[in-house]
Amino acid sequence: MSDPQSSAPYLDAIAAYGSRGTGRMHVPGHKGGSGADPGLRSAIGDRALVMDVPAGIYGVDLGVEVTPHLRAEALAAEAYGAHQSWFLTNGATQGNHALTLALAPPGSTVVVQRNSHASVVDGLVLSGGLPAFVAPAYDEALGIAHTVEPPTLAAALASAPEAKVAFVVSPTYFGVTADIPGLAEVAHAAGCALVVDQSWGPHFGFHPGVPASALHQGADAVLTSTHKMAGSLTQSAILHVVDPSRVDVAAVDRAVRIVRSTSQSSLLLASLDAARRQLAVHGEALLERTMRGRGELLRRIDASEGLTVLGPTFEGSPGVADVDPLKVVIDVRGTGATGYAVAQALSSWHDVHAELATDTTVLLVLGPAERPDDLAMVGLAFERTATRVAAEAARVAEATPGEAGGEDPDPDRAPKIVEPLRAPISETVIPPRDAFLGPAEAIPLDDAVGRVSAESIAGYPPGIPALLPGERITPAVIEHFRALLAAGSRLHGAHDPTLETITVVK
Repeated sequence: MSDPQSSAPYLDAIAAYGSRGTGRMHVPGHKGGSGADPGLRSAIGDRALVMDVPAGIYGVDLGVEVTPHLRAEALAAEAYGAHQSWFLTNGATQGNHALTLALAPPGSTVVVQRNSHASVVDGLVLSGGLPAFVAPAYDEALGIAHTVEPPTLAAALASAPEAKVAFVVSPTYFGVTADIPGLAEVAHAAGCALVVDQSWGPHFGFHPGVPASALHQGADAVLTSTHKMAGSLTQSAILHVVDPSRVDVAAVDRAVRIVRSTSQSSLLLASLDAARRQLAVHGEALLERTMRGRGELLRRIDASEGLTVLGPTFEGSPGVADVDPLKVVIDVRGTGATGYAVAQALSSWHDVHAELATDTTVLLVLGPAERPDDLAMVGLAFERTATRVAAEAARVAEATPGEAGGEDPDPDRAPKIVEPLRAPISETVIPPRDAFLGPAEAIPLDDAVGRVSAESIAGYPPGIPALLPGERITPAVIEHFRALLAAGSRLHGAHDPTLETITVVK
């Protein structure tokens, strides 16, 4: 008897509809490709356009008691070990919005990890819930936030005894996982549901060399951003409820529906169905191939001048229960240059593009079925880049204007390393919903001290939101943002990315 996980009912259903040459008297207007721009047809292929169908097709969404869509979601729940799963076509963002709407009604308090994805706070703006923030452990030397530790969560819940749900992140952007069993024990003892944003770990549990999934460690609801690490199309994700006694499945289902498009992309849904099948049937073998190729990549990086792979050194640090081997975090401080400079050089010289650069690190993201030859090529590119960047950094450090061949040193190629920046703590004055939706105005940043922010702003690095709607703006916050901009960081959420002005509550 064949394994049900080897089927992909939704993918098969839309592929069958697209292959029949049916009379498409419905949207979308490209009519399966004939009405599409030739450039688009050439770029993505006719098959993709043929399979781009709306909801409400007989045999796909109608006409049978259990539709292919519902069967596909049930197979995802079975593969991951959930009570119920939902396909999301607006990424994990949609899942966070749905969870906050379902679990954080107006005026209720929820405990939220301070470096959670911005969509959690956006969800609280939608729901009217009130955040009580809990801080993650922090690596001062590298400027990297890790995860919340169980004693820290216990203290946060004791300070907010009315809270009925806690939102935490595991793994982090840098691949560090939390002590989920410990966090679950603390949350459940306080009468709280534990919601885990496992966006960066959709592959967890599918190979013995990667961390265990939060779905099997006591979490009550889990987000997996399948497109990030598991092969589905960008903007697709899956939301799982594990324990229906702690998380109201009907409430989550209603919330998922209200924050999704009525014209969901069939291509995104089909890619989730296919990614689930591949993980369930071939995930271990495909991840094994990546693990074998990863060894040569790490060897070349560790042998490079001034570079150190950080995964092993994270282990045992506060807030680090395990480390995802598919996240390769490289400490570049030994080159004398910043991560920004190293990442820029990799891109310019070798067409190798990192996932993220910070002042001190470069982050590479691996996926299932990476080819060993490709990873070896990336390792060689790092070797060559590190040597050139280190030499340039030394030249910049030693040269003065007018020297070094008559030219000024290039500050953009090898900028001075600055101390990692840690986000200051801000005071919450009014609920995020009231601040974001209420009357607001944009004023010069210099005039904003003492005012209440109407927007959410986070810098990378270090990736911790420094200002959220409803928080008072302090001199330390302004100094922090200016230091981030000077270091070459990006500001997320600011209506004015130069931060000459900032939006505040009137």
